[in-house]
Amino acid sequence: MAKRFLGNDRGQTAVEYLGIIAVVVAIVIAIAGTDIGSSIYSAITSKIAELTG
Repeated sequence: MAKRFLGNDRGQTAVEYLGIIAVVVAIVIAIAGTDIGSSIYSAITSKIAELTG
């Protein structure tokens, strides 16, 4: 009986995935509002421009 209750934890649930997504979105929003965010953005766009020509 106890094995049935302990053995049901396989894989991630949708709620756990939503929690992870919420944390990532919060970090991205926090970085985007700072000078670090703009320097990261400009570095990424310059590298994309180098690749695409």
